[in-house]
Amino acid sequence: MSDHAPRSHDQVHGHDHDHVFLGARHARNERRTWAVIALTSAMMVIEIAAGTLYGSMALVADGWHMSTHAAALLITALAYLLARRHARDRRFTFGTGKFGDLAGFASAVVLAVVALLIGWESAMRLLDPVPIDFGQATVVAVIGLLVNLGSAALLHEGHDHGHGQDHRHDHGHGHGHSPHAQDNNLRAAYLHVLADALTSVLAIAALIGGRIGGWVWLDPLIGLLGALVIARWSLGLLRSAGGVLVDFIPEEEELPAEIRAALETGCDRITDLHVWQLGPGHHGAIVALRSGDPRPPDHYRGKLSHLHEISHLTLEVRPA
Repeated sequence: MSDHAPRSHDQVHGHDHDHVFLGARHARNERRTWAVIALTSAMMVIEIAAGTLYGSMALVADGWHMSTHAAALLITALAYLLARRHARDRRFTFGTGKFGDLAGFASAVVLAVVALLIGWESAMRLLDPVPIDFGQATVVAVIGLLVNLGSAALLHEGHDHGHGQDHRHDHGHGHGHSPHAQDNNLRAAYLHVLADALTSVLAIAALIGGRIGGWVWLDPLIGLLGALVIARWSLGLLRSAGGVLVDFIPEEEELPAEIRAALETGCDRITDLHVWQLGPGHHGAIVALRSGDPRPPDHYRGKLSHLHEISHLTLEVRPA
């Protein structure tokens, strides 16, 4: 590295710098996930108790289904908890921002298994129909739908666009996280709830059709359709979370091009560039420049000051 080579903020200011790369709404998302788990668990207990008391196997079965739903959401909640508790643990070189992506990937696998189970059960029932208590099953499906819609509203990312941010990260040039960054951990929980809501809607439609027209085959057929939709959601989440885990930057990501546009001016040329995601709204960047007129570190940081997604920057400049 030349005498004029800008270095990372850590290297310039020692080792007192925090590598906290949690999402802008980490605390809010964690609270809401625990609230959904509480809601789901309460509904589970009520359904199992009511089903046992009134002799309804449909209610008991849906209650135990709720327990698997709560267990999947627990993955999301624990990821938020562990990421927050270990946010300043120096053993995690680039912080704990990827905990959510790891949990999201695990949840996507669970979602894929759920899709397979629903598909298998639906196929079996299509080949060997079973009698259905349409009235009782419809009540259960409606109750499940209401609970899932309430949970989905809590987990929806479309609110609080960056207001009251929980963590502010600065590397000497005003860079912080993007308030609109996708949180794969929350997305996983949302998809689990949405998958349940979808199966409830499809079940209600199938039960009404079966009750009116006697179409017993409609229930498993719609079950197969629901399994395909859930499998597609799972695949999308696997790609998104898995890509972050292996430092894959999708083609639609504009940050690398924006870095080049900002730094490649005059006689300055980028010879090596690495960009990767550190957490929701946080990116790391390693930039190697060749310049005919090397400048001080603050000059190059200033040229990148408008790119708020960069939370960790390492620069190297060599004379041309």
